[in-house]
Amino acid sequence: MSTEQNKAIVRQLVEEVINKNNSSLASEILAADIIEHEETPPGVPSGIEGTKMLFAMLHTAFPDFEATINDLIAEDDKVVVFMTWEGTQNGEWMGMPPSGKQMSINVIDIFRAADGKLVEHWGITDSMAMMQQLGAMPE
Repeated sequence: MSTEQNKAIVRQLVEEVINKNNSSLASEILAADIIEHEETPPGVPSGIEGTKMLFAMLHTAFPDFEATINDLIAEDDKVVVFMTWEGTQNGEWMGMPPSGKQMSINVIDIFRAADGKLVEHWGITDSMAMMQQLGAMPE
């Protein structure tokens, strides 16, 4: 697949799966055994089911959650996406009760694509900024 096709898959992942929590589309975009290199919360399994669970957790904690693509870069079979994640914590997140506070953080994800699906993921999420903005730790 071309770099433009791979970028289109990642764009669809962000706009349809992450933002709209469309877990059925996730099965078309993500390999069932996607390899996750980013540390996930306790209890989140590996593979596509863990990815779906994480997106559902985000939408439960942040009902107005939205990821905005700031930049999308592709080379060979890899796509890098730099995003801003925003939302208001109106549900429990990682054991924290709803705070009603808003968060806006930077996220960088790298995906490897093969045969029209995303098969591997590396990510960096500014979790420290999120916890500070939600009042879970001092700034």
